[in-house]
Amino acid sequence: MRCLVTGPDGFIGSHCVEHLLINTDWEILCLASWRHDGVPERLSDSAHVQRHRGRLSFFTHDLTAPLSNVLLDRLGSIDFIIHFAADSNVDRSIREPRQVIENNVSVTLSVMELARSCNPACVIQISTDEVYGPAPLSHRHCEWEPIIPSNPYAASKAAQEAIAISYWRTYGVPVILTNTMNNIGERQGADKYVPMVIKRVLNEETVDIHSQGGVIGSRHYLHARNHASACLHLLTMGRPSAYESPLREPPYADRPDRYNVVGEVELDNLALAKRIATIVGKPLKYNLVDAHSTRPGHDLRYALDGSRMAALSWRPPVAFDASLERCVHWYLSHPEWLDV
Repeated sequence: MRCLVTGPDGFIGSHCVEHLLINTDWEILCLASWRHDGVPERLSDSAHVQRHRGRLSFFTHDLTAPLSNVLLDRLGSIDFIIHFAADSNVDRSIREPRQVIENNVSVTLSVMELARSCNPACVIQISTDEVYGPAPLSHRHCEWEPIIPSNPYAASKAAQEAIAISYWRTYGVPVILTNTMNNIGERQGADKYVPMVIKRVLNEETVDIHSQGGVIGSRHYLHARNHASACLHLLTMGRPSAYESPLREPPYADRPDRYNVVGEVELDNLALAKRIATIVGKPLKYNLVDAHSTRPGHDLRYALDGSRMAALSWRPPVAFDASLERCVHWYLSHPEWLDV
C-alpha cells in the first residue's frame, strides 16, 4: 500500500508519518512545501523515520499551485491520502485573513484534484472542532451539526470541508471528514498552548489565561499519536466512504462519512497550566484576561461527541495524563523546541 501524507513537516502530520511507519509496512509519500510552521527536523530528528527511511519518499511542492504532470508521474499510484496541510495559526488568520483563507482553500483544491486523477481508495480530510464554533456548557458537538466558525482560520477549515464534500458528490472522490480537538505532543510549535506554558513557567513569566464573564476557557486534549491512530483505524476498518457503511444511516446517507476524533479529558486552561507547572517543578504565575478583547473570534469552549468513532471500536491508545507528562519532560530535555 502507498499512502500520501500532505503537511508531513507539520506537528500532527509528522506524528502521523511516524505512526504509519511503526504500525504498517506501507510506503509513505511525504508531500511538503516546508512553509508556514513546517520544520524539517520534525522528521529528520525522528529515530523511527531514520529506521524506516527506505519506505519514505519526499516530494517538495507548494500545494497552493496545481501538481505538474511530471510530479504526478513521480508520485505514481496512491492508495490513501491523508490531507493535513494547512496554515493553522489562528492569530495569523486574524492578522492576515486573506492569506490564510486563500492558502487553505488552494491547498485543498490541489489535493482533491490529485485525488481525482489518481483514484485512491480513501482520502481523509483533516478538520477541526473549531468549525462548529463554541460549545455550550455540557454540550458536545455531533457530526453534521451546523457549521458556525468564529474566526478566519476556522472558516478556512470549513471551506476545506465544503470543497472535499463537493468532490465526493461531483466526482466520487472517496472522502472521509474528520474533526479533532486540540492536539498536544512532542515537536509542537512554540506558539501553541502547552509549549508556551512550559516556556513561561521555566522563565518565571506570567501566563495569560483566557476567560469571559468569570468563566475560564476549556478544551479537550488529544495526543497527536492518538490522532494518527484514529486515521489509520479509519483507513483499515474496511469501510472507507467509497463503500456502503452501516454508520451512514439516514439522514446522512447523502454525504461522506464524518467522524469526531476525541480525547477523553476536558480541562480548563488554568487547570492545564497548573498541571504543566507541577510537572516542570516551578510555580505558575498567571493573569486572567478577557478572551474576546485579546483574541477576537475566540471560542471559550470546544467539545466533540466521539460516539461514532467508539462505535468503530477505536479508543485513544495513549492516556492523557501519561502523554502530558511525557510531552512536558520531552520539552525539558529538548529546550530548543521551545523557540521553534
